[in-house]
Amino acid sequence: MSLDLPATLAGRLKDASQELLQTPKDLGRWLVAAGLAAQVQEPTAEELAQARELREALHRLALARARGENFSARDRSILNRWAAEPPPAPQLGPRGLFWAGADIRGLLVTVARDGAELLGGELAERVRTCEQRDCGLLFVDTSRSGLRRWCSMSGCGNKAKVAEFRRRQRQEAR
Repeated sequence: MSLDLPATLAGRLKDASQELLQTPKDLGRWLVAAGLAAQVQEPTAEELAQARELREALHRLALARARGENFSARDRSILNRWAAEPPPAPQLGPRGLFWAGADIRGLLVTVARDGAELLGGELAERVRTCEQRDCGLLFVDTSRSGLRRWCSMSGCGNKAKVAEFRRRQRQEAR
């Protein structure tokens, strides 16, 4: 979940990236798509700005982890400030589970806590950047061998394999 938020700036490595969180409503829809909220909420412009700040801090921290570099003190401070806030609390209601305190801020706290646990926990050494030249997505390599190279086999992995196949075909034709 914490690496899904940085993916909302699509095409980071391309000349023109695409901001997927252009409006507060986009943030509300993303929270539902990410499985953090059951229904779209109405974030404010300030909450959108805060989500973007958290997103960029998470991206830089995960990139540093993937490269084996030290974390920026500023980015750690942003993440830790969010992660220190109280998260939504699971509650049992008449119809089942619901989350008390699951407003926009509480949902961003959940993302920040997930990021802190990921980047400081057992899977931290498995954070990777996609090797496809213009992708730039970050992912957690959960493969048994720990040698996964692409964010997805169906997308970037397939492109890389097709390109390699074509390169070999051209080489053999010579």
